[in-house]
Amino acid sequence: MAGGFPKRSSRSARPDALSGRVPRLDSSPAQLALAPDERLELYAGAFLLRGFALPDEARLRADVAVVSAAAPFRHMQTPGGFRMSVAMTNCGSLGWVSDPGGYRYSELDPDTGRSWPALPHAFASLALRAAAAAGFLEFEPDACLVNRYEPGARLTLHQDKDERDFAQPIVSVSLGVPAVFLFGGLKRKERPLRLMLMHGDVVVFGGPSRLRYHGVAPLKPAQHPFAGQHRINLTLRRAS
Repeated sequence: MAGGFPKRSSRSARPDALSGRVPRLDSSPAQLALAPDERLELYAGAFLLRGFALPDEARLRADVAVVSAAAPFRHMQTPGGFRMSVAMTNCGSLGWVSDPGGYRYSELDPDTGRSWPALPHAFASLALRAAAAAGFLEFEPDACLVNRYEPGARLTLHQDKDERDFAQPIVSVSLGVPAVFLFGGLKRKERPLRLMLMHGDVVVFGGPSRLRYHGVAPLKPAQHPFAGQHRINLTLRRAS
């Protein structure tokens, strides 16, 4: 099955119940050298699915091009008026936007005044299979935030909390050049895990991990056949 796990194993990176320590997963990328048919349990409700999206990469690349042609990538502003280093666009019935008026979901693309492009079947199908592999069998995504990182772009620690239903997980798909994913706790001050995400990796987090702080460290210069010097991140969620 495309994107499925014919054999599934689960390793845990959660704090040890007695010591409270988290393994230093960022100290050596080899510690995350999982086979494509493995998953790593980061915390309760949070999983890294190594290489899960690889069978879908051709369709994903084509659909990213279609979406970005209809709703071009743009650098949004934070409520404080700062330009985001990550270029963004959306697809689905709702799109996430940010400007001096705040963070929110909108039915219309503020740049074009039109509805966002429809959620591609390849995006939705991958998200459903990834969510199911992580134990979330009733995921119903209706929005996808598409992020494009260039060298130096970063995403500061934040929570995904503009959605209405926190019972639904977040499915995050990494495509293109590698990036260091910062996956923290329920408070911003908690030190995050630093996970090297490769092309085709999928992170799913929901349940008790749904509101964990997360971000992306500044992207290092690299090249990948999928998108040149860029990293593309698809973040699917239930927004309504």
